[in-house]
Amino acid sequence: MKEPLIQIKNLNFRYPKSGFSLSVPELKVSNRSKVSFVGKSGCGKTTLAHLIAGILKPSEGTVLVSGKDLSNLTENERRSHRAANVGFIFQEFELLNYLQVKDNLLLPFMINREIVITKERKDRAHALAESIGISNKLNQYPEQLSGGERQRLAIARALVTDPSIVIADEPTGNLDGETAATVMQEIIKQSTGNGSTLITITHDESLLGLFENTINVGDFSTTF
Repeated sequence: MKEPLIQIKNLNFRYPKSGFSLSVPELKVSNRSKVSFVGKSGCGKTTLAHLIAGILKPSEGTVLVSGKDLSNLTENERRSHRAANVGFIFQEFELLNYLQVKDNLLLPFMINREIVITKERKDRAHALAESIGISNKLNQYPEQLSGGERQRLAIARALVTDPSIVIADEPTGNLDGETAATVMQEIIKQSTGNGSTLITITHDESLLGLFENTINVGDFSTTF
């Protein structure tokens, strides 16, 4: 049986001046597993992912990642946790058009001083670009890439720091069914090869068979 990488217990979270709250009595996510977060819009899927990433801090309860309780960390310590352990894949890619592909790929190192760009990490970035099919685009700019190439760049950027957790937030939300399946399979292939635990937020029920577990976050959240 796989050891849990993420363990949540007695978690409560509420946005200030909002009627939304999220309460998670218990949740475990195994190391190197593939998990989907589903539920209606506004139920808290992204909120839960952000709590796991340390972007948000729970009002009560514990969020353990690799045995470290994120709820006890300072903001700077949680930022360091994200830099070292979490890679994000966004629906809208969030690429910087004024930077070349190679610099977009290495952006996590540039914005996080906790991680030093070494020769080994540059070599890793180039190997990742090769494996994902954009090594011949490194000197181009995002606007010169096709939609699929931009998506692959976003995937590679999320993996370049060798994170233990990859969070894909609606990565196929703007794609047709066939393309969505192809992109999701690529994300799974790359994160699995990287040894990462994959958490994917999705509304697309046709993709759920690709995951080991599906968690309906709507079962946890309440609005009043």
